[in-house]
Amino acid sequence: MEIYKFAYQIIAEAGKVIRDSIDEEIQIETKSNPNDLVTNIDKETEERLFNQIMSTYPEHRILGEEGHGKDIQDTSGVLWIVDPIDGTLNFVHQQENFAISIGIYIDGEKYAGFVYDVMNDKMYHALAGKGAWLNEEPLKPLKDTELKTSLISTNPLWLTKEKLSGIYVPIVDNSRSTRAYGSAALDFANVAKGITSAYLTMRLQPWDFSGGLIIVEEVGAVVTNQLGEQLNILEANSILIGNKAIHNELLNEYFLPHKPLLEQIHTERFRGKS
Repeated sequence: MEIYKFAYQIIAEAGKVIRDSIDEEIQIETKSNPNDLVTNIDKETEERLFNQIMSTYPEHRILGEEGHGKDIQDTSGVLWIVDPIDGTLNFVHQQENFAISIGIYIDGEKYAGFVYDVMNDKMYHALAGKGAWLNEEPLKPLKDTELKTSLISTNPLWLTKEKLSGIYVPIVDNSRSTRAYGSAALDFANVAKGITSAYLTMRLQPWDFSGGLIIVEEVGAVVTNQLGEQLNILEANSILIGNKAIHNELLNEYFLPHKPLLEQIHTERFRGKS
């Protein structure tokens, strides 16, 4: 519990620093494309968290979105996977709907997950095997739902891709409705809270899902890639999460019928074979 309490504290402190500086001018850079943004706040927040973790636990390792630990190849020891601001586009354009996300793993096993909705001061957190909470309130176990009566979330981008539209468009058409929040970490939190019943997206990095993964599993969600396989916490993955019933429905009725295409995409995009 010592690591857990320490993580909670430094995440909450980092969030307060962001809130206190939200009206200050930010410096924006692009990474892989014009819509892949990073700000000085992303970098400063990761640096702050890195320094606090290393000063307290120098033997721990950190994999961060903005540069720390990118050469980590295994899950030995205590590994922190950090996204200082998940939803940077929202941060830049809306000044809300973004989160600090951290997953902590010990020798590859889940230990603790945190998703902090900074501007709303909502800390989603979980201790593996012990449950999940929103601030001090326990999160309730998820109820099963079916697609036709469910809100789901996804990135609308996937509906525009020729290869993927045949998979994603029927899901959107057959759901009750679809939402796009612009923060993967908050998408996980919304499933954990029961705000949405499922979240699906074609590509997330470890820092996008490592914290939320632990939280949603603690309330009974099923988390896999879109082939039904366990996620690799050191690599990019496709994502399919939801309560047990809707996960089973989506996997077996919408994704696995396209298994050859999905296997090709996964080989090309996630398994380093092209």
